[in-house]
Amino acid sequence: MTNEAIRLTKKIYALNNRELSNLLIGRKGGRTTIMIIDKLLLKPYNANELSKILNLDYKTIVHHINIIHNHKYVEKEELENCILYYPSNKLFNCLDEYKLIKEFLEIKQ
Repeated sequence: MTNEAIRLTKKIYALNNRELSNLLIGRKGGRTTIMIIDKLLLKPYNANELSKILNLDYKTIVHHINIIHNHKYVEKEELENCILYYPSNKLFNCLDEYKLIKEFLEIKQ
C-alpha cells in the first residue's frame, strides 16, 4: 500500500459518516454507486437515462438507485412518465467525505 493510500485510509477511518463509507466501500457495488452519484451531481436523470449513459443494465441502475434513495442520499420526483433522481441535501452536506472516499477507491484500484 502506498503512502497516499495509507494516508487516505486513516482519514476514512476517522470519518464520522460511517453510513456513507459503508455504502461506498463496504459493498461490492460501491463503484457503481459512485458512478451513479457522479452523474446525478451533474444533473437529474431517470433510471433509463443513467442506464444508457453508464452502459449498465436498467435493473442494475434501479437496484443501486433504490439503495442510495433508501439511505436518503438522493431524492426522487415522480413526473407523468418517469421518475427523476437528484442529489439530496444530505449528500451535498457530506460532499467532502464523498470525494475523499472516491479518491481512496481510485488509488486502491
